[in-house]
Amino acid sequence: MADFTRSDRIAVQLRKEVAVLVHQAVRDHALPSVSVSDVEVTKDLDMARVFVTTLLPDDTDMAVKSLNEMAFEFRRELSRTLKMRRVPEIRFLYDNSVDQGERIEQLLREHAPKED
Repeated sequence: MADFTRSDRIAVQLRKEVAVLVHQAVRDHALPSVSVSDVEVTKDLDMARVFVTTLLPDDTDMAVKSLNEMAFEFRRELSRTLKMRRVPEIRFLYDNSVDQGERIEQLLREHAPKED
């Protein structure tokens, strides 16, 4: 059985809470559709990297920039709702794993052996 560190447990909790806040921000501020895909928290609990994906690749930069501008507000809201002494600083980043997966699939299709 895997041992979950405190930072892992906090990352899971933050992922749920931040996803709700991001969904609300998308709706309230007319942002592009964004989903929280993962959260990584540093061992010292100072920083949380929140990875997001967008429906449309062209919206990525604007969405990530907008979310980072709201990060302080999110952190303040999380400090009210979470039972933590100190909520980590939040930084939003684009999760390019979906893009990488699509690229790998494309390469595999292009180089697949020809069937006779």
